[in-house]
Amino acid sequence: MAGRDGSRASPAPRPAGAAARSLRWRAVARILIVAGGCRGRRLAEAIVGEGHAVRITSRSEDTRAAIEAAGAECWIGTPDRLATLRGALENVTILCWLLGTAVGSPQELSALHGSRLEYFMTQAIDTTVRGVVYEARGDAAAAQLLASGEAIVRTLAERNSIPTAFLNADPQDHDGWRTEALGAIDSLLSRA
Repeated sequence: MAGRDGSRASPAPRPAGAAARSLRWRAVARILIVAGGCRGRRLAEAIVGEGHAVRITSRSEDTRAAIEAAGAECWIGTPDRLATLRGALENVTILCWLLGTAVGSPQELSALHGSRLEYFMTQAIDTTVRGVVYEARGDAAAAQLLASGEAIVRTLAERNSIPTAFLNADPQDHDGWRTEALGAIDSLLSRA
């Protein structure tokens, strides 16, 4: 601003101490975990520990306390009724479809890793989702279904330029599985 004599005022000196430091903001992402069983909750604890927000889906209120104890937000919804999950995508950066060990009839599992997965992926396209993690390994009986699901995720993600990661760690090796899942999420966050 110009003074009365036309001279320019110099900026005020910066304060000393903490106020002089520039503010640094850490990027925070919201991770959506579809399937909030034991492995999903352990994964959520680690993600929350890194400073990110986690939302976990559950079929019923019965698991709300355990999900919230892990530091995550509980979303009541199920892939059996996809409309119950649509709102869960709000403000999500990474979508984790962790249903490799899901149980059900052959028809239910086929739909879960087929038509329901495909529809949910199409719902995620025009959202804030910037990466997808798909659990591509589970029970041996579901290997073919999981391979089909992986193909669906690859096709839709490539068509829409959404980065993906596929979990191939043994779900029974909880520590190894969690390490691979965290690595997959970190990899996608670095690209988001």
